[in-house]
Amino acid sequence: MTNQIHTMYDKETETWYNKQDNASRASNAGFATQKEAIDAARKIAINQGLEHSIHRADNNQIREKNSYGKDEFPPKG
Repeated sequence: MTNQIHTMYDKETETWYNKQDNASRASNAGFATQKEAIDAARKIAINQGLEHSIHRADNNQIREKNSYGKDEFPPKG
């Protein structure tokens, strides 16, 4: 399984945060906008070669994924 960082919305605090797989707490939190959280997570993902999953605020479903690491199944061509 690929290690990922997730950008998610906290409905209780009404802020955005980023959390890596297998982490007990958010790596950074309290962003006022999704863009701020995405930008911070993208820097971490690029630096550590992770996959970045961006979640929707309303239902927490993944709306976009970006891979910055070694792709296990690269497309042919």
